[in-house]
Amino acid sequence: MGRRRTAAPPPLPLRDGLGPDRIRLTGAYPTVGDHLRALAPDDDWDARFVAGEVVDRTGRPLPPSAPARPGLLAYFYREPPAEVPVPFAVDILHHGDGLLVVDKPHFLATIPRGRHIRESVVVRLRRALDLPDVVPVHRLDRMTAGVLVCTYDPRLRGPYQQLFEQRRVVKEYEALAPFLPGHDFPMTVRSRIDKRHGEPTAREVAGDPNAHTDIEVIERVGDHARYRLVPTTGRTHQLRLHLSSLGAPIVGDDFYPTLRDRAPDDFTDPLRLLARSIRFTDPVTGAPRVFTSRRTLTDGPAVAGSRS
Repeated sequence: MGRRRTAAPPPLPLRDGLGPDRIRLTGAYPTVGDHLRALAPDDDWDARFVAGEVVDRTGRPLPPSAPARPGLLAYFYREPPAEVPVPFAVDILHHGDGLLVVDKPHFLATIPRGRHIRESVVVRLRRALDLPDVVPVHRLDRMTAGVLVCTYDPRLRGPYQQLFEQRRVVKEYEALAPFLPGHDFPMTVRSRIDKRHGEPTAREVAGDPNAHTDIEVIERVGDHARYRLVPTTGRTHQLRLHLSSLGAPIVGDDFYPTLRDRAPDDFTDPLRLLARSIRFTDPVTGAPRVFTSRRTLTDGPAVAGSRS
């Protein structure tokens, strides 16, 4: 089994679950101090320099008077902007042998990015479990709940990531959406999905299909149905777009069929999409693995079990 080269750890340790920021100097300013003060003039750079918290990639402290050579990497801590706390817990499904599998709630980002830094699965787990090397080996949208597989041993990242990239994982989702009379289930939806950078939604376009989803009805729920969705590809918003194109947009969807503006502190009406289970053969031990979400789809972000 081939192994990927793991990235070198950053020269500053995690602080409160967050790693340091990094910037590559361009030579536009004469010194490191000049460059960083121009980058963020309201930050207290003097205190950071005094504390030795501006360093190069070897961990050597950089004084503010150091020449800002083009290409020089500077690492430093920055406090992220305030965020609205997501009031739902991350449940632990498995913790051992370098593998950490969690039951992610709705509204919580998987990785720290953009407006969601501290309110992410990765940062919460690093802080709660003191595991600085926790990383997900696949992704779930912020609005999707359910099973998320992570590792906390850097040596295992490659084998588990390859498992997902090579589609040697069976992922089953559940969704609550309007019942579709007149459709024969089970069925397979195939289409070509295009997602352009900078645009919030994806779209179906003409061309050879690049997105396949198997869909069946689990049960009727009034005028709605609980659907089982098994994607064999992993396009952005694939499940949401495929159900919406059939005329059954998932309950609580902010994107399909139309965009809905949601306030940052609005945790009502979650997207009723749940990553119910993940099955695979463990690439390290060869043992079969099955992990199943304990969440109730119709209850939205209900939580149970071990928490962090």
